[in-house]
Amino acid sequence: MDASEFDKFAEEYEAQHAENIAVSGESPEYFAEYKIRETKKICDSFGLKPTNVLDFGAGIGNSTPHIIHYFPDADQISADVSIKSLEILSNRFPNASETRLISDTTLPLDDNSVDLAFTACVFHHIDHADHIHWLSELRRVVRPGGIFTLFEHNPWNPLTVSAVNTCPFDENAKLINALDMRRRLSQAGFDHIKLQYHVFFPAALKALRPIEPSLGWLPLGGQYSLAAKA
Repeated sequence: MDASEFDKFAEEYEAQHAENIAVSGESPEYFAEYKIRETKKICDSFGLKPTNVLDFGAGIGNSTPHIIHYFPDADQISADVSIKSLEILSNRFPNASETRLISDTTLPLDDNSVDLAFTACVFHHIDHADHIHWLSELRRVVRPGGIFTLFEHNPWNPLTVSAVNTCPFDENAKLINALDMRRRLSQAGFDHIKLQYHVFFPAALKALRPIEPSLGWLPLGGQYSLAAKA
């Protein structure tokens, strides 16, 4: 992960992200909120009430207010390679989260210290050769019985691929399909891995969104999630 790449876009991230996803008819807020809402459902299905939440690759904190809303009793830890992004996060949401700068190849957290680890569209920015390393690091810090949730863009969805290919801060991104990522989670030591596809309908067809959960098996959604147990 190249910190300079994310420092470069930190201040313009929100505006560029909004412009890039305009075709969906939704704002960055919509996409940030649905991921945490789905993560809460996943935790409920596993019977987990986390006392702390790690946001791996937290960026400027788009997930932060939603973690507060859906996990009001949990402490937040926001980790990122970009010090500028973490500064913006702290200014946007003072005292909402403890920030941790990832400055080398190790997460700055103790073993078995996290109940819930979450990451949103981060791994397509990480060299694929390093995926298992960082997944193993996440497995190291998630306590036994804890949960890791990962959301990523689906390279089998043509609109998603188009959006990524035209996004300035995704210029070095390389998407990965859900089946390959699921295998990598297993190799990193995670268990009970659940795959679900999301984001099938744009805002113009939002009346159809109540049926999206029943389509979670269909590999055509704009994004996917993998939920795994440590």
